Amino acid sequence: MKHFLRLTDLTPTDISRIFTLADELAQGRHRDRLRGKTAVMFFPASSIRTRVTFEKGVYLLGGQTVLFAPETLDKKEDIRDVCGYLNNWADVLIVRHRDIALLERMAEYSSVPVINAMTDANHPCEILTDLYALSKLREDITRDRYLFCGKNGNIGGSWKEAADVLGFELEQCCGRGYELDGVTAHHDIGSAVVGKDIICTDSLPADILGDFAACQVTKAAMDKANPGALLNPCPPFFRGEEVSADAIDSDYFVGYGFKKHLLEVQQAIMLHCLDA
Repeated sequence: MKHFLRLTDLTPTDISRIFTLADELAQGRHRDRLRGKTAVMFFPASSIRTRVTFEKGVYLLGGQTVLFAPETLDKKEDIRDVCGYLNNWADVLIVRHRDIALLERMAEYSSVPVINAMTDANHPCEILTDLYALSKLREDITRDRYLFCGKNGNIGGSWKEAADVLGFELEQCCGRGYELDGVTAHHDIGSAVVGKDIICTDSLPADILGDFAACQVTKAAMDKANPGALLNPCPPFFRGEEVSADAIDSDYFVGYGFKKHLLEVQQAIMLHCLDA
């Protein structure tokens, strides 16, 4: 039994195993591996991609889901007692909650795996899925040079976690004051994309868009990246804000196809954590 709160909880060998499981799941294998098991899920109503793929993923593996709003965890009852009871019935806890410290406490008191489906600090399932999708297109994802365009937040934090585990080169393009710790930062997209292979973005709050005026990923900027470069914006993305419409409509864009892999990668994460 393993928890999955951060990408740094994994080793390169773990990631390779999850990718192999995802391949096998895509081939229709392991369909009854969660037969008789229950996934207790905590998701807000606004979640679409992550919730749908986790819920469908459990169903296709033969298990059942019990869904709560994340606010259910924000009550007077101590989380150690909530977990003490859930340990009787749940086989895995899948939690989307703003506070990663709460997930850490759940992991401390849970005798079943706790899987992070997104916090304000990181979004490990999303980025692991992107890496899996990239592995289908690139000879060696660890040799590509990555550029993250966005603020110091959960998506950028997860790309940093991935770089720490896998050892690939990661740089950032952002407004001043929004830098990730330990990552080389640029403040102009024209120079930032030079020499890069994978360009990733994150959406921006409306009140800081002006701080990122020089960081918008356009097709003209993508043309300055390495030959064969890919544009992978994190959804929801907004044309005309962090990324231009012509960049999304270009051959550089790979976003839609990447997210289809959320299903098998999240299934693989569950099987890995359960040692199933």
